[in-house]
Amino acid sequence: MSECVPESWRDVLAPVLASPEARRLGGWLLAEERAGKRIYPPRGARLRALELTPLEAVRVVILGQDPYPGPGQAHGLAFSVPAGVRVPPSLANIQRELASDCGVAPPADGNLERWARQGVLLLNSTLTVEDGRSGSHAGQGWEAITDAMVAAVAARAGPSVFILWGSHARAKAGRVPGLEDREEGRGRHLVLASPHPSPLSAHRGFFGSRPFSRANAFLEASGRGRVEW
Repeated sequence: MSECVPESWRDVLAPVLASPEARRLGGWLLAEERAGKRIYPPRGARLRALELTPLEAVRVVILGQDPYPGPGQAHGLAFSVPAGVRVPPSLANIQRELASDCGVAPPADGNLERWARQGVLLLNSTLTVEDGRSGSHAGQGWEAITDAMVAAVAARAGPSVFILWGSHARAKAGRVPGLEDREEGRGRHLVLASPHPSPLSAHRGFFGSRPFSRANAFLEASGRGRVEW
């Protein structure tokens, strides 16, 4: 791993980043790049979510699968794209559900940094992907690292909301102490699970799941304020 870990996350991630699995991941990514493969997001942006959302500021974790696999799309925040980049279908569905849930009109772009700066950790299970090949970096070692990120939030005393979109996100929660095998609303955290917002699955329960208003209701009741989605 050549990425610089932000200070607030450094201590909790140090053990996993020093593991043989993490070293293998770093060597594998380097070999893939030297072989001429295009990997997204670029170096320096892969831990952007941690930079914008310090551990002590996390109120909501949104979990996805892996970064967008197209040029210029992925910039280190799950489901987000830089301003000026066309909004991908999954994000368009997220914006549609937000409008239905909270009456928030679709913004001018798909950059979700405004969420990240309010304590919304936008995290994928796998933090890199090869150009044009969704899921291509699954199973290479990222999962242990992102498991540790989720576990660090779950271990904090303060209540947080975990929004799990898709089977990869639900599987990750099942590996984290405090989140596994639990019903919504039990324990100090709130876990909201639904199908992925992809056009392939959004109509199976993502639409109408109201994650944004339910998250805010829980945060306000817990004394942690609301997110301005």
